[in-house]
Amino acid sequence: MTYTETLNYLFSKLPLFSHTGKAAYKTDITNTVLLCAAIGDPQKKIRTIHVAGTNGKGSTSHMLAAIFQESGFKTGLYTSPHLKDFRERIKVNGEMIAEDFIVSFVDKIKPVTEEILPSFFEVTVAMAFQYFAEEKVDIAIIETGLGGRLDSTNIITPELSIITNIGYDHMNILGYTLQEIAGEKAGIIKNNTPVVIGEVLPETKNIFLEKANECNSLITFSEEEYEIEDADFKDTYLEVMLKKYDEEFGELYRTDLTGIYQQNNLRTVITAINILNRLDFDLKKHNIISGLLRVKELTGLHGRWEIIQYHPMVVLDVAHNEDGIRMLTDQIKMYTFQKLHLVFGIVKDKDANKILSILPKEAHYYFTNAPIPRALPAKELAEKAIHYELHGESYNEVNLALSTAIKNADEKDMIVVCGSVFVVAEVDEERLGF
Repeated sequence: MTYTETLNYLFSKLPLFSHTGKAAYKTDITNTVLLCAAIGDPQKKIRTIHVAGTNGKGSTSHMLAAIFQESGFKTGLYTSPHLKDFRERIKVNGEMIAEDFIVSFVDKIKPVTEEILPSFFEVTVAMAFQYFAEEKVDIAIIETGLGGRLDSTNIITPELSIITNIGYDHMNILGYTLQEIAGEKAGIIKNNTPVVIGEVLPETKNIFLEKANECNSLITFSEEEYEIEDADFKDTYLEVMLKKYDEEFGELYRTDLTGIYQQNNLRTVITAINILNRLDFDLKKHNIISGLLRVKELTGLHGRWEIIQYHPMVVLDVAHNEDGIRMLTDQIKMYTFQKLHLVFGIVKDKDANKILSILPKEAHYYFTNAPIPRALPAKELAEKAIHYELHGESYNEVNLALSTAIKNADEKDMIVVCGSVFVVAEVDEERLGF
Protein backbone atom coordinates (compact mmCIF):
# COMPACT_ATOMS: atom_id res chain seq x y z
CA MET A 1 0.00 0.00 0.00
CA THR A 2 0.99 3.62 -0.48
CA TYR A 3 1.08 5.94 2.52
CA THR A 4 -2.35 7.35 1.62
CA GLU A 5 -3.79 3.84 1.25
CA THR A 6 -2.24 2.87 4.57
CA LEU A 7 -3.90 5.81 6.34
CA ASN A 8 -7.21 4.97 4.71
CA TYR A 9 -6.85 1.42 6.01
CA LEU A 10 -6.14 2.65 9.55
CA PHE A 11 -8.96 5.17 9.59
CA SER A 12 -11.64 3.17 7.77
CA LYS A 13 -10.96 -0.46 8.61
CA LEU A 14 -10.16 -0.16 12.31
CA PRO A 15 -12.61 1.04 14.99
CA LEU A 16 -11.77 4.69 15.69
CA PHE A 17 -12.81 6.21 19.04
CA SER A 18 -12.54 9.80 17.86
CA HIS A 19 -15.15 9.08 15.19
CA THR A 20 -17.51 6.62 16.85
CA GLY A 21 -16.89 6.93 20.58
CA LYS A 22 -17.47 4.11 23.05
CA ALA A 23 -18.10 1.48 20.35
CA ALA A 24 -14.40 1.64 19.42
CA TYR A 25 -13.16 1.33 23.01
CA LYS A 26 -11.89 -2.11 24.03
CA THR A 27 -12.46 -3.05 27.67
CA ASP A 28 -9.18 -4.89 28.13
CA ILE A 29 -5.60 -4.69 26.89
CA THR A 30 -5.48 -8.17 25.33
CA ASN A 31 -5.21 -6.93 21.74
CA THR A 32 -2.32 -4.63 22.56
CA VAL A 33 -0.54 -7.48 24.34
CA LEU A 34 -1.04 -9.73 21.29
CA LEU A 35 0.06 -7.06 18.80
CA CYS A 36 3.22 -6.26 20.74
CA ALA A 37 4.02 -9.94 21.28
CA ALA A 38 3.80 -10.48 17.52
CA ILE A 39 6.53 -7.86 16.95
CA GLY A 40 8.83 -8.86 19.79
CA ASP A 41 7.47 -6.78 22.68
CA PRO A 42 9.19 -3.50 21.81
CA GLN A 43 7.76 -1.83 24.91
CA LYS A 44 10.18 -3.91 26.99
CA LYS A 45 13.16 -2.47 25.10
CA ILE A 46 12.58 1.20 25.98
CA ARG A 47 12.48 3.31 29.13
CA THR A 48 9.25 5.20 29.56
CA ILE A 49 7.32 7.75 31.60
CA HIS A 50 3.55 7.20 31.71
CA VAL A 51 1.17 10.18 31.92
CA ALA A 52 -2.58 10.03 32.63
CA GLY A 53 -5.20 12.52 33.81
CA THR A 54 -8.48 14.16 32.84
CA ASN A 55 -6.87 17.42 31.72
CA GLY A 56 -3.29 18.54 31.21
CA LYS A 57 -1.73 15.20 30.35
CA GLY A 58 -0.85 16.33 26.83
CA SER A 59 0.75 19.59 27.97
CA THR A 60 2.58 17.78 30.79
CA SER A 61 3.90 15.17 28.34
CA HIS A 62 5.13 17.84 25.93
CA MET A 63 6.83 19.83 28.71
CA LEU A 64 8.68 16.73 29.87
CA ALA A 65 9.68 15.85 26.31
CA ALA A 66 11.04 19.36 25.74
CA ILE A 67 13.13 19.18 28.93
CA PHE A 68 14.55 15.77 28.02
CA GLN A 69 15.37 16.97 24.50
CA GLU A 70 17.15 20.04 25.84
CA SER A 71 19.06 17.76 28.21
CA GLY A 72 20.48 15.74 25.31
CA PHE A 73 18.26 12.66 25.60
CA LYS A 74 16.92 11.07 22.44
CA THR A 75 13.26 11.48 23.34
CA GLY A 76 10.19 9.66 22.10
CA LEU A 77 6.75 11.22 22.55
CA TYR A 78 3.43 9.45 22.07
CA THR A 79 0.23 11.52 22.36
CA SER A 80 -3.30 11.52 21.00
CA PRO A 81 -5.37 12.60 19.21
CA HIS A 82 -3.59 14.47 16.45
CA LEU A 83 -4.71 17.85 15.14
CA LYS A 84 -3.63 17.94 11.48
CA ASP A 85 -1.40 14.97 10.70
CA PHE A 86 -1.59 11.39 11.98
CA ARG A 87 2.19 11.42 12.40
CA GLU A 88 1.89 14.04 15.19
CA ARG A 89 1.06 11.16 17.54
CA ILE A 90 4.53 9.61 17.35
CA LYS A 91 7.63 11.80 17.49
CA VAL A 92 11.34 11.47 18.24
CA ASN A 93 13.06 14.70 19.28
CA GLY A 94 10.10 16.63 17.91
CA GLU A 95 10.26 14.99 14.46
CA MET A 96 7.19 13.09 13.31
CA ILE A 97 7.36 9.38 12.53
CA ALA A 98 8.45 8.60 8.97
CA GLU A 99 5.75 7.76 6.42
CA ASP A 100 7.75 4.77 5.19
CA PHE A 101 7.83 3.29 8.68
CA ILE A 102 4.04 3.57 8.99
CA VAL A 103 3.52 1.81 5.65
CA SER A 104 5.93 -1.04 6.43
CA PHE A 105 4.64 -1.48 9.99
CA VAL A 106 0.98 -1.71 8.97
CA ASP A 107 1.86 -4.12 6.17
CA LYS A 108 3.95 -6.27 8.50
CA ILE A 109 1.26 -6.67 11.18
CA LYS A 110 -1.69 -6.94 8.79
CA PRO A 111 -2.01 -10.75 9.26
CA VAL A 112 -2.36 -10.18 13.01
CA THR A 113 -4.77 -7.26 12.67
CA GLU A 114 -6.96 -9.24 10.28
CA GLU A 115 -7.11 -12.03 12.84
CA ILE A 116 -7.70 -10.16 16.10
CA LEU A 117 -9.43 -7.03 14.71
CA PRO A 118 -7.83 -4.44 17.00
CA SER A 119 -8.87 -0.81 17.29
CA PHE A 120 -7.12 2.07 15.56
CA PHE A 121 -5.66 3.13 18.92
CA GLU A 122 -4.30 -0.32 19.73
CA VAL A 123 -2.43 -0.50 16.42
CA THR A 124 -1.11 3.04 16.87
CA VAL A 125 0.23 2.26 20.36
CA ALA A 126 2.06 -0.85 19.09
CA MET A 127 3.44 1.22 16.21
CA ALA A 128 4.77 3.85 18.63
CA PHE A 129 6.53 1.26 20.80
CA GLN A 130 8.12 -0.37 17.76
CA TYR A 131 9.27 2.97 16.34
CA PHE A 132 10.79 4.07 19.64
CA ALA A 133 12.56 0.72 20.02
CA GLU A 134 14.00 0.85 16.50
CA GLU A 135 15.05 4.46 16.99
CA LYS A 136 16.75 3.43 20.25
CA VAL A 137 15.33 6.33 22.22
CA ASP A 138 16.77 7.08 25.66
CA ILE A 139 13.32 7.80 27.07
CA ALA A 140 9.76 7.80 25.74
CA ILE A 141 6.97 9.91 27.22
CA ILE A 142 3.73 7.96 26.81
CA GLU A 143 0.38 9.69 27.19
CA THR A 144 -2.66 7.52 27.87
CA GLY A 145 -5.62 7.73 25.54
CA LEU A 146 -8.31 7.78 28.22
CA GLY A 147 -8.54 6.22 31.65
CA GLY A 148 -5.49 4.21 32.54
CA ARG A 149 -6.20 0.73 33.89
CA LEU A 150 -7.56 -0.56 30.59
CA ASP A 151 -5.79 1.88 28.30
CA SER A 152 -3.76 0.30 25.51
CA THR A 153 -0.64 2.10 26.69
CA ASN A 154 -0.84 0.35 30.06
CA ILE A 155 1.41 -2.56 29.12
CA ILE A 156 4.55 -0.60 29.93
CA THR A 157 6.60 -0.67 33.13
CA PRO A 158 7.65 2.98 33.37
CA GLU A 159 10.36 4.74 35.33
CA LEU A 160 7.67 7.09 36.66
CA SER A 161 3.90 7.37 36.49
CA ILE A 162 2.16 10.77 36.49
CA ILE A 163 -1.54 11.49 37.02
CA THR A 164 -2.24 15.18 36.38
CA ASN A 165 -5.74 15.51 37.82
CA ILE A 166 -9.21 13.97 38.02
CA GLY A 167 -12.39 15.47 36.60
CA TYR A 168 -15.57 14.47 34.82
CA ASP A 169 -14.93 13.16 31.30
CA HIS A 170 -15.71 9.95 29.40
CA MET A 171 -18.10 9.01 32.23
CA ASN A 172 -19.88 6.44 30.06
CA ILE A 173 -16.59 4.50 30.04
CA LEU A 174 -14.72 5.45 33.21
CA GLY A 175 -17.58 5.87 35.68
CA TYR A 176 -19.93 8.56 36.89
CA THR A 177 -18.19 9.47 40.15
CA LEU A 178 -14.80 11.05 40.77
CA GLN A 179 -13.84 8.01 42.83
CA GLU A 180 -14.59 5.64 39.95
CA ILE A 181 -12.67 7.81 37.48
CA ALA A 182 -9.72 8.09 39.88
CA GLY A 183 -9.72 4.30 40.25
CA GLU A 184 -9.34 3.89 36.51
CA LYS A 185 -6.56 6.50 36.26
CA ALA A 186 -4.78 4.93 39.26
CA GLY A 187 -4.50 1.76 37.19
CA ILE A 188 -1.25 3.09 35.69
CA ILE A 189 0.49 2.88 39.08
CA LYS A 190 2.91 -0.04 38.92
CA ASN A 191 4.75 -2.10 41.51
CA ASN A 192 7.79 -0.36 43.01
CA THR A 193 7.43 2.54 40.57
CA PRO A 194 7.17 6.13 41.86
CA VAL A 195 4.05 8.11 40.99
CA VAL A 196 3.39 11.86 40.97
CA ILE A 197 -0.14 13.19 41.45
CA GLY A 198 -0.56 16.70 40.06
CA GLU A 199 -3.84 17.89 41.57
CA VAL A 200 -5.86 15.97 44.13
CA LEU A 201 -9.38 16.20 45.52
CA PRO A 202 -10.64 15.04 48.94
CA GLU A 203 -12.70 12.37 47.15
CA THR A 204 -9.74 10.92 45.29
CA LYS A 205 -6.68 11.21 47.52
CA ASN A 206 -7.22 7.95 49.42
CA ILE A 207 -7.74 6.04 46.18
CA PHE A 208 -4.25 7.02 45.02
CA LEU A 209 -2.73 6.38 48.45
CA GLU A 210 -4.28 2.90 48.67
CA LYS A 211 -3.18 1.94 45.15
CA ALA A 212 0.37 3.21 45.75
CA ASN A 213 0.54 1.33 49.06
CA GLU A 214 -0.74 -1.83 47.40
CA CYS A 215 2.01 -1.49 44.76
CA ASN A 216 4.71 -0.53 47.26
CA SER A 217 5.23 2.64 45.22
CA LEU A 218 6.46 6.02 46.42
CA ILE A 219 3.68 8.57 45.91
CA THR A 220 4.27 12.32 45.73
CA PHE A 221 1.53 14.94 45.62
CA SER A 222 2.87 18.01 43.82
CA GLU A 223 0.48 20.29 45.72
CA GLU A 224 2.20 19.19 48.94
CA GLU A 225 5.66 19.82 47.46
CA TYR A 226 5.25 23.26 45.91
CA GLU A 227 3.18 26.35 46.52
CA ILE A 228 2.36 28.49 43.51
CA GLU A 229 3.31 31.90 44.89
CA ASP A 230 2.48 33.81 41.74
CA ALA A 231 1.53 33.27 38.12
CA ASP A 232 1.33 35.85 35.37
CA PHE A 233 1.01 35.51 31.61
CA LYS A 234 2.48 37.63 28.86
CA ASP A 235 1.72 37.37 25.15
CA THR A 236 4.45 34.79 24.53
CA TYR A 237 5.06 33.09 27.87
CA LEU A 238 3.63 32.22 31.27
CA GLU A 239 5.67 33.13 34.35
CA VAL A 240 5.23 31.00 37.49
CA MET A 241 6.88 31.36 40.89
CA LEU A 242 7.10 27.99 42.67
CA LYS A 243 8.23 27.67 46.28
CA LYS A 244 8.96 24.41 48.06
CA TYR A 245 7.16 24.34 51.37
CA ASP A 246 10.37 23.52 53.23
CA GLU A 247 12.38 26.34 51.62
CA GLU A 248 12.38 30.09 52.22
CA PHE A 249 12.59 31.36 48.64
CA GLY A 250 10.81 30.37 45.45
CA GLU A 251 12.11 29.79 41.93
CA LEU A 252 10.85 31.45 38.77
CA TYR A 253 9.91 29.36 35.72
CA ARG A 254 8.69 30.47 32.31
CA THR A 255 6.96 28.42 29.62
CA ASP A 256 5.74 29.28 26.13
CA LEU A 257 2.45 27.54 26.95
CA THR A 258 0.64 30.73 27.93
CA GLY A 259 -2.63 29.44 29.37
CA ILE A 260 -2.84 30.42 33.05
CA TYR A 261 -4.03 26.86 33.77
CA GLN A 262 -0.55 25.63 32.77
CA GLN A 263 0.74 26.73 36.17
CA ASN A 264 -0.57 23.47 37.66
CA ASN A 265 0.95 21.37 34.88
CA LEU A 266 4.27 23.16 35.32
CA ARG A 267 4.24 22.39 39.05
CA THR A 268 3.53 18.74 38.26
CA VAL A 269 6.43 18.65 35.80
CA ILE A 270 8.91 20.19 38.25
CA THR A 271 7.82 17.68 40.91
CA ALA A 272 8.33 14.86 38.41
CA ILE A 273 11.79 16.17 37.47
CA ASN A 274 12.82 16.05 41.13
CA ILE A 275 11.80 12.38 41.31
CA LEU A 276 13.53 11.55 38.02
CA ASN A 277 16.74 13.18 39.22
CA ARG A 278 16.70 10.91 42.25
CA LEU A 279 16.79 8.04 39.78
CA ASP A 280 19.66 7.98 37.28
CA PHE A 281 18.55 10.93 35.16
CA ASP A 282 20.59 14.12 35.30
CA LEU A 283 18.30 16.94 34.24
CA LYS A 284 20.15 20.21 34.80
CA LYS A 285 18.44 23.42 35.89
CA HIS A 286 19.49 25.38 32.78
CA ASN A 287 18.07 22.66 30.49
CA ILE A 288 14.82 22.60 32.46
CA ILE A 289 14.53 26.39 32.12
CA SER A 290 15.28 26.44 28.38
CA GLY A 291 13.12 23.39 27.65
CA LEU A 292 10.05 24.87 29.32
CA LEU A 293 10.46 28.12 27.41
CA ARG A 294 10.60 26.29 24.04
CA VAL A 295 7.95 23.56 24.40
CA LYS A 296 6.09 24.46 21.22
CA GLU A 297 9.25 24.86 19.17
CA LEU A 298 10.82 21.61 20.40
CA THR A 299 7.77 19.34 20.37
CA GLY A 300 5.28 20.93 17.99
CA LEU A 301 2.47 21.30 20.53
CA HIS A 302 -0.52 23.34 19.36
CA GLY A 303 -4.03 24.22 20.48
CA ARG A 304 -3.35 25.16 24.11
CA TRP A 305 -4.41 28.83 24.40
CA GLU A 306 -2.71 29.34 21.06
CA ILE A 307 -2.99 32.92 19.82
CA ILE A 308 -2.83 32.80 16.03
CA GLN A 309 -3.78 36.41 15.30
CA TYR A 310 -4.06 39.80 16.98
CA HIS A 311 -6.53 42.63 16.09
CA PRO A 312 -8.86 40.88 16.51
CA MET A 313 -7.26 38.31 18.78
CA VAL A 314 -7.98 34.75 17.58
CA VAL A 315 -7.27 31.93 20.04
CA LEU A 316 -7.39 28.15 19.59
CA ASP A 317 -7.89 25.94 22.65
CA VAL A 318 -8.72 22.24 22.76
CA ALA A 319 -10.63 22.49 26.08
CA HIS A 320 -13.42 19.96 25.70
CA ASN A 321 -14.81 18.90 29.10
CA GLU A 322 -16.34 20.58 32.13
CA ASP A 323 -13.10 21.34 33.98
CA GLY A 324 -11.28 22.34 30.80
CA ILE A 325 -14.00 24.77 29.76
CA ARG A 326 -14.09 26.24 33.27
CA MET A 327 -10.33 26.92 33.11
CA LEU A 328 -10.77 28.39 29.63
CA THR A 329 -13.47 30.83 30.79
CA ASP A 330 -11.21 31.88 33.69
CA GLN A 331 -8.47 32.60 31.15
CA ILE A 332 -10.82 34.69 29.00
CA LYS A 333 -11.75 36.82 32.03
CA MET A 334 -8.10 37.83 32.43
CA TYR A 335 -8.13 39.70 29.10
CA THR A 336 -9.56 43.09 28.19
CA PHE A 337 -11.55 43.14 24.97
CA GLN A 338 -14.52 44.89 23.42
CA LYS A 339 -16.65 41.89 22.45
CA LEU A 340 -16.24 38.12 22.77
CA HIS A 341 -16.97 35.72 19.90
CA LEU A 342 -16.96 31.96 20.56
CA VAL A 343 -16.69 29.42 17.75
CA PHE A 344 -17.92 26.38 19.61
CA GLY A 345 -18.63 22.71 18.95
CA ILE A 346 -18.67 19.51 21.00
CA VAL A 347 -19.06 15.77 20.52
CA LYS A 348 -22.18 13.83 21.42
CA ASP A 349 -20.79 11.94 24.42
CA LYS A 350 -19.88 15.08 26.40
CA ASP A 351 -22.25 16.50 29.02
CA ALA A 352 -23.51 19.38 26.89
CA ASN A 353 -25.70 20.79 29.65
CA LYS A 354 -22.88 21.13 32.16
CA ILE A 355 -20.52 22.63 29.61
CA LEU A 356 -23.11 25.10 28.27
CA SER A 357 -23.95 26.22 31.81
CA ILE A 358 -20.33 27.35 32.32
CA LEU A 359 -19.90 29.36 29.10
CA PRO A 360 -20.11 33.18 29.19
CA LYS A 361 -23.57 34.52 28.36
CA GLU A 362 -22.28 37.85 27.02
CA ALA A 363 -20.47 36.22 24.07
CA HIS A 364 -21.81 35.91 20.54
CA TYR A 365 -21.74 32.25 19.47
CA TYR A 366 -20.96 30.52 16.20
CA PHE A 367 -22.08 26.95 16.84
CA THR A 368 -20.39 24.41 14.63
CA ASN A 369 -19.34 20.77 14.30
CA ALA A 370 -16.38 18.79 13.06
CA PRO A 371 -17.01 16.45 10.08
CA ILE A 372 -17.07 13.24 12.17
CA PRO A 373 -20.04 11.01 13.13
CA ARG A 374 -19.36 11.61 16.82
CA ALA A 375 -19.88 15.40 16.54
CA LEU A 376 -23.03 16.96 17.94
CA PRO A 377 -24.75 18.70 15.00
CA ALA A 378 -24.37 22.47 15.14
CA LYS A 379 -28.10 23.13 14.89
CA GLU A 380 -28.85 20.77 17.76
CA LEU A 381 -26.12 22.39 19.86
CA ALA A 382 -27.54 25.86 19.15
CA GLU A 383 -31.00 24.70 20.28
CA LYS A 384 -29.58 23.34 23.54
CA ALA A 385 -27.64 26.55 24.10
CA ILE A 386 -30.76 28.73 24.05
CA HIS A 387 -31.80 27.19 27.39
CA TYR A 388 -28.60 28.66 28.89
CA GLU A 389 -29.11 32.11 27.32
CA LEU A 390 -26.33 31.51 24.80
CA HIS A 391 -27.21 32.93 21.41
CA GLY A 392 -25.77 32.75 17.93
CA GLU A 393 -26.01 31.06 14.54
CA SER A 394 -25.12 27.50 13.55
CA TYR A 395 -22.61 26.54 10.86
CA ASN A 396 -21.96 23.06 9.53
CA GLU A 397 -18.34 23.91 8.68
CA VAL A 398 -15.79 25.16 11.21
CA ASN A 399 -13.89 27.49 8.87
CA LEU A 400 -17.15 29.11 7.73
CA ALA A 401 -18.01 29.73 11.38
CA LEU A 402 -14.58 31.21 12.08
CA SER A 403 -14.42 33.34 8.95
CA THR A 404 -17.86 34.76 9.81
CA ALA A 405 -16.69 35.56 13.33
CA ILE A 406 -13.65 37.37 11.90
CA LYS A 407 -15.85 39.42 9.55
CA ASN A 408 -18.13 40.38 12.43
CA ALA A 409 -15.33 41.22 14.86
CA ASP A 410 -13.81 44.60 15.59
CA GLU A 411 -10.01 44.75 15.96
CA LYS A 412 -10.44 45.09 19.75
CA ASP A 413 -12.56 41.93 19.98
CA MET A 414 -11.55 38.40 21.00
CA ILE A 415 -12.44 35.21 19.08
CA VAL A 416 -11.97 31.83 20.77
CA VAL A 417 -12.31 28.49 18.96
CA CYS A 418 -12.96 25.71 21.48
CA GLY A 419 -15.15 22.82 22.70
CA SER A 420 -13.50 19.92 20.90
CA VAL A 421 -10.06 18.85 19.72
CA PHE A 422 -11.73 18.01 16.41
CA VAL A 423 -13.17 21.50 16.00
CA VAL A 424 -9.74 23.09 16.57
CA ALA A 425 -8.20 20.55 14.18
CA GLU A 426 -10.46 21.78 11.38
CA VAL A 427 -9.15 25.35 11.48
CA ASP A 428 -7.36 25.96 8.19
CA GLU A 429 -4.95 28.79 8.99
CA GLU A 430 -3.62 29.03 5.44
CA ARG A 431 -7.08 29.21 3.90
CA LEU A 432 -8.17 31.86 6.39
CA GLY A 433 -5.04 33.91 5.87
CA PHE A 434 -3.40 33.65 9.30
